[in-house]
Amino acid sequence: MSLRCTWTRSLLTIWVGEAARINGIPIYASIGEAIAAPHVELPVDGVLLIGEHGDYPWNEKRQKLYPRRRFFEETFRALDQLGLVVPIFNDKHLSYRIEDTEWIYREITRRGLPFLGGSSIPHTPQVPSYPSKRLQKAKEIFVISWLGIESYGFHGMEVLQAAAEQRDGGETGIHSVQALEGRSVWAAMDRGEVPEELMVEALRTVSGSLPGHPRDHVDVPVLFIIEYCDGVRGYVLQLQRFVKEWTLAFRGADGEITAARCESGWERPYSHFEKLTKQIEQMILTGHSSVPTERTFVSSVMINLGMESLHTGKKLFASQLRSIRYSPVPSV
Repeated sequence: MSLRCTWTRSLLTIWVGEAARINGIPIYASIGEAIAAPHVELPVDGVLLIGEHGDYPWNEKRQKLYPRRRFFEETFRALDQLGLVVPIFNDKHLSYRIEDTEWIYREITRRGLPFLGGSSIPHTPQVPSYPSKRLQKAKEIFVISWLGIESYGFHGMEVLQAAAEQRDGGETGIHSVQALEGRSVWAAMDRGEVPEELMVEALRTVSGSLPGHPRDHVDVPVLFIIEYCDGVRGYVLQLQRFVKEWTLAFRGADGEITAARCESGWERPYSHFEKLTKQIEQMILTGHSSVPTERTFVSSVMINLGMESLHTGKKLFASQLRSIRYSPVPSV
């Protein structure tokens, strides 16, 4: 099967537009036109929605208003008009609005569309490597992330969820999400409510971080606390520029701590993008995704609730995720 490519103008930078011209790839003014692909005789093999590039406003919750629901609405409309059921890839979380996140997830599953979404970071090698079976009895999982609270925080949420879904029985639901900011993060650690030792062990795996304890350098950390229905607790700590990689540590039932960094690379082109691109290609060629749609949905709702909790200062119950059940896609 050959893969044909069309792009919409709103998703392109100038240099990509030049690359499209050189390679004879047409640019269309709308998603519908791009999917219809009138320049070729056969229909498109799949759709990639990448909404990270554009000049969009921010809301009072510190979320950037990427128009992802509109992208999906136009995509579904075009596929319906053409009678197509093809794989879809969506970059990052499904939406900044929890209602739109739920709608997109329902439409994807109702239509039976092969779907790959979310972050590239969970697909990176774990250094040092460890057998995934160690996660089967994990009781606490601590992820360290950096830079943008929502944009990079979602990467952290996906790293967390990719680990959490490996526990015995797969995913069995999320109870609540809470966000702490600033000194309240370090105060919670001092009270023993947040496992500081897991943070310390996770930081041991990264190079290039600043010397000393992050509380000496990071004035406004953000911590997301996720309580799972089975009692497992997850943490995603945003340390701004203290680190430049993602890392995690988890505690098993026997109390043993395992820690590893996500080997995302320091130089462009980043290797994790290459691996994700190959997974997208495989999904389009085979019609099967390497990532459960539910993972992207769960991670999207968690960052939605996390940003709402950060805005309101309250713990929020995850009613949307209480009954979620799924297992990771088996490795092949």
